[in-house]
Amino acid sequence: MRKFKTESKKLLDLMINSIYTNREIFLRELISNASDAIDKLYLKSLTDASAQIDQANLAITVTPNKDARTLTISDNGIGMTAEELEKNLGTIAHSGSEEFKAANADKQGDAVDIIGRFGVGFYSAFMVAKEVSVVTRALGSEECNRWTSDGIEGYTIEAVPADDPAYRQTAGSDVILTLKDNADEASYDEYLEEYTLKDLIRRYSNYVRYPVQMMVTKSRQKEKPEDAGDDYKPEWEDYQELETINSMTPIWKKRGSDVTPEEYNEFYKSTFHDWEDPARTFSLHAEGTLEYDALLFIPGKAPFDLYSRDYEKGLELYSSNVLIMEKCADLLPDYYNFVRGVVDSADVTLNISRETLQQTRQLQAMERRIEKKVTSELESMRDSDRDDYVKFFENFGRGLKYGIYQSYGMKKDELGGLLLFWSAREQKYVTLQEYAEAMPEGQKAVYYAAGDDRDRLAKMPVVKAVLAKGYDVLLCTEDVDEFCFQAMRDFEAKGLPKTYEDDAAREAAQKAQADGAEPETEDRTLELKNVSSGDLDLATEEEKKSAEEAAKANEDLFSAMKEALGEDVVTKVTVSARLTADDDAPSCVSAEGPVSLEMEKVLSAGPAPEDIKSQRVLEVNAAHPVFAKLQAAQQAGDKEKLALYTSLLYDQALLTEGLPVADPVAFAQNVCKLMA
Repeated sequence: MRKFKTESKKLLDLMINSIYTNREIFLRELISNASDAIDKLYLKSLTDASAQIDQANLAITVTPNKDARTLTISDNGIGMTAEELEKNLGTIAHSGSEEFKAANADKQGDAVDIIGRFGVGFYSAFMVAKEVSVVTRALGSEECNRWTSDGIEGYTIEAVPADDPAYRQTAGSDVILTLKDNADEASYDEYLEEYTLKDLIRRYSNYVRYPVQMMVTKSRQKEKPEDAGDDYKPEWEDYQELETINSMTPIWKKRGSDVTPEEYNEFYKSTFHDWEDPARTFSLHAEGTLEYDALLFIPGKAPFDLYSRDYEKGLELYSSNVLIMEKCADLLPDYYNFVRGVVDSADVTLNISRETLQQTRQLQAMERRIEKKVTSELESMRDSDRDDYVKFFENFGRGLKYGIYQSYGMKKDELGGLLLFWSAREQKYVTLQEYAEAMPEGQKAVYYAAGDDRDRLAKMPVVKAVLAKGYDVLLCTEDVDEFCFQAMRDFEAKGLPKTYEDDAAREAAQKAQADGAEPETEDRTLELKNVSSGDLDLATEEEKKSAEEAAKANEDLFSAMKEALGEDVVTKVTVSARLTADDDAPSCVSAEGPVSLEMEKVLSAGPAPEDIKSQRVLEVNAAHPVFAKLQAAQQAGDKEKLALYTSLLYDQALLTEGLPVADPVAFAQNVCKLMA
């Protein structure tokens, strides 16, 4: 027995037990080696006239034998001499494919893409086999040789006589695995099952450029005997047929004109196990120092577990048509976790097992390009297919908002333009840019209301007050909305009509437009303001003055109301400048400081409730008849009645905001007292 070169026992043990994490990978590795052998033959035929090949019959065959407990992977590639067996299989980590690539670098071109790199893939066979034999015959040689090893100490190389049944009549190799005995922790019989083998071939080697064939069992109806009577019942029989298991040509490498939308849809549904057609299909082909092809899909419907902890994002990563990772998370940012697809690159630097990647900068470059492509496609859908985009956003918009929030607003420029919100005035979804373009002259902020119900938000006094001023309000009903806007802080609207500092500048611009000049535009930064915040500054000077005078005249009343509610309940009680005689609301609750009412509600409802409180302000409508009742109770010195009215005003304002009252029982009792 010949000893393995290098520190064989330690290194081989490392190859078998440490490098690969999934033993089923062995079949991928052996099929890849077989594909390389055929590629070498094809490449040699391009430069050597004596190397005649029948290109139509180039194939890889997988043959299980349950009786002998062997699995054979055969190819009709270039084969190996005894010397090459010694060099390629007797020296661990020596890659014959890598050596061949280096020697033929100027000839290889795009037609051939040798997969092998490290010279260790072959030894993955020992994860499932107790003995491996390689019977091979080199191109142009009559000699056939057998390499045999148990994967422990060494190997043997012997000639195969022409009268031996194992003797190959043509060039190529047979890799014969004698499977390990079953154990409690592992069953190796599954690698002899037709279903398992077909599944592994299609999963890992579906796009190897040559047919991967296997004899499969099929069923057919027997011919009806001529003498069969009317009571004849059809009979069926099993038979064996050589079937090509893999599809060979990757759909992502075909020209778009050669693939129908139906074919793309079928590929998507079969590959990613979805029942619905994708909402969008698009491809990406990168050239240069890092070349890759990508076929990407936006699903038509969100998976049920999209926002669960168990959901795994990622694209299928291929290298030279061989599946490397089923979900490569590094190719997608979290906010595009819904995107599905495949990326194929021969340039990515793999680790020795080809299960993971080595260079993160390659992934980062691919991720940036893919991110830009996805963004571009979403923008196109938003602008040209609004109905489809609305459906998309209802499925996946939450993730885009989380992307802004989780990046602390750093991604607002990339994602802000993709967001949709319900317009209270337009009664439809609009973008922030569309909201800005519809603003009246002089509006300096984007106004929104956050809550859990669109209809309730539309009826809120603070919303109706802003709408009455002629400004639109965005009605936001997802728990992430408030956090998203807080992270964004503002939005830069593009190409808005230019505002002028004085009448002279405005008149000059109008005259220029009358003479044929284009209207002047400008980019404008708009603050994002919750209508429940205390600093909207929408009141007129007259309204502000009136509110200030009323607040000053009723200082004692408001002091008593604050005392009745409690120092820790509200920061202050004051006259509202936003609620007027036209409003039917007697009061509202607003918030001062960084924590809004909606943020407080969301945080308190979480799995780990946080004791974060907003600085609440009770605003009283001085023009409402209820205010006169409060004044009368104060003047009469009826502290009990004032406390009752105050508590009811505050609780009803909370309910209007969609916030819970602190003591529902007390609220109900107070209502009864008022009715009595």
